[in-house]
Formats: sequence, C-alpha cells, structure tokens
Amino acid sequence: MRILFTFIGGLGHFRPLIPIARAAQAAGHTVAVAGTGKRTQEITAAGFTAFPTSGPPQPTSPSERAPMEAPDPEADLRQLAEGFAGRGARRHAAAITEIARSWRPDVVVRDEVDFGSAIAAELLGLPCATVIVLAAGGFLRPEVVAASLREVRSEVGLPPDPEMTMLSRGPILAPFPQSFRDPQFPLPPDTFSYRSAVVPAPGPPREKPTVYVTFGTVNTAIEPFGPVLGGLATLPVDVVATVGNSIEPAELGPVRDGVRIEQFIPQDEVLPHCDLVISHAGSGSVIGGLTHGLPSVLLPMGADQPYNARRCADLGVAQVLDPMTATADEVRAAASTVLADARYREAAAEIRDEISALPLPDETIPLLEALV
Repeated sequence: MRILFTFIGGLGHFRPLIPIARAAQAAGHTVAVAGTGKRTQEITAAGFTAFPTSGPPQPTSPSERAPMEAPDPEADLRQLAEGFAGRGARRHAAAITEIARSWRPDVVVRDEVDFGSAIAAELLGLPCATVIVLAAGGFLRPEVVAASLREVRSEVGLPPDPEMTMLSRGPILAPFPQSFRDPQFPLPPDTFSYRSAVVPAPGPPREKPTVYVTFGTVNTAIEPFGPVLGGLATLPVDVVATVGNSIEPAELGPVRDGVRIEQFIPQDEVLPHCDLVISHAGSGSVIGGLTHGLPSVLLPMGADQPYNARRCADLGVAQVLDPMTATADEVRAAASTVLADARYREAAAEIRDEISALPLPDETIPLLEALV
C-alpha cells in the first residue's frame, strides 16, 4: 500500500505524523510526505520521500526577526479561516491533487488543519485519515472555517458540504488520551487515541530538579527567554533551553553554571531527565511533557496555545503566565510552586499513566489498511 502523509504549516503539524508514518514503513508500506518546502530538509532527515508543496525557505537574520506581538485571538482565528482554510487549502488542494495523480497513493493521511489535502482526496476518490494536532480543541471549529472551505470546494467542483463532514471523514487519530480534550469540544466518539512512543518508567527523584525551556523551534520569539532564564537563575535547578533555528544561543548572553542553551535537542532526549517544562503551550510540548508525567509553567502566545494552557490549568498540571507581562519574579514564583506542590506532579502522573495505557502507533496501521 502507498500512503501519502500531508501537512501544512510548521513542524508542529509534521511531527505528529512521524510515528504513524514510521509504523507504516515497518509494516512494509511505501510512504511519502508532502508539506511546505520550508520543511523538506526535516522530512528527508526523518527518513521519508519528500514532496514539497511550496518553495524553499528564505534565510533570515536577527535584524529581520519580527518582535513578539501580544496574543490576538481574533487575528489567529482570521488566519485559520483565511490562511489555512482559504489560501492554504487552495494551494494544497492543487498541489496534493497533482502529487497524488503522479505518485498514486492508496490512502492520504493529513494533519487536521491541512484542509486542502482532504479536498484533494475527496476530489480523487481517495480515502483520507486525519491526525489531530490541536490537542485541547476549541481553536478549530467548523463555523470558523466553513465559508472559506465552501469557496475552495466550489472552485474545484466539489458539492456543498453544509455539515462540514469533510473535517471528520475517515479515521480520526489522536496522539493523546481523550481526557485531555476540552469537554466543550469533544472528538468524534470513534476517534482512535494512541501514544507516540514507548516511555520508560520514571526513575528515582533527582536531588536537583531540571527544567526544560522551549518556545518552539521555528520563528521562535526571543523575548520570553529573558524573564524565564532570569527567573530560574536563582533557583536551585539545572536548565536545558532550546531556542530554535532563528536564534543563536549567544544572543541570550552569559548564563550561570547548570544552564545549557541549544538551538535544538529532540525533546524525547530531554524530557526523561526533567522535572518541569516551561513552554508556549504548543500541543507537542504539552503532550510531550505529560507523556513523561511532567507539569508545566505555560506562556501561551497564540493559535491553539491558549486553549491548551487553559486545559492544563483545569487539569491541575500547570500554572499559566502572560507572555507579554511575565516578570522574572513571576516566573520564579510559578516554577517554585509547581516544583514544590506535589499536586501538580500527581495530576501530571495520572495523565502519564493514561497515555502509557494507550496503544502504540503500529495499531493505527490496520485502520489505514481497512480503507483500501
């Protein structure tokens, strides 16, 4: 069987596809990945044939880096509707249709905001599965994207879809337990939840806690690192911080002993050795931390991040700070509280245990095979 995995956007949309794609390869299926040309290097480095759906990335310098802007939920929803469900869906509907006619996949597996691939699959009569990449829910709602998708569907000759069934057509695969989902925005009842990897049992408590700091790996804002590293500077903790490919670690200035700053470290290599995560509340960072039973301090900056942060707070696994106003003192207080109050770790451990009980990615493959 030939399976075409597709995503639109950054690495947070690609990485959830990787465990299933590798499981498909291990089962003897032929796999390719289609995504933005900015991510071709990461696709091939992960071991997959890459089909770029846009041009290569353009280099940027620190002087060209845009300053961090205050969270604007309405602007984020407009970007989802006009960018992902409008321009992006139009681009991917054309690109994936062309790729599929040439490469001839049997099944398409898309990230949930890659609407254009769902349209292309429907147009070509191909079965399509969806991988959930917005963990808490709430950001992607049918009423937000309906008008834009109606236009794109009409342009390619597909009939109206007033119930927006295209969003949940085919298997829905979620790399997290459904208990994490905000109950106001439930997933379909037949959603298949799985865990992305085997996680080793937690080791004995460390004498000195380690804090992992990440605000994403692409177009990372530099501003939050100042108060976060400043707040951690006087705590008796070690720190591992990843700053992304647009920031040089030296830009953050000198740091004390016990602080390591890198552009990128795979989080699966870091998290088993940590006690606390400080992040932007991206779905991958939050679920990655909870997979290891780690509580968080969260500074959500946009898109689905505020929804994830609220859900984490509701579940008792995180404290949430404002990324625009948080001071070093506030970061220090929040980190100290989450590390000292056992209730945060106990709540995170409950979710870790739920995740550990989920099936592995190889159990998603029969669902894909059944589509053909």
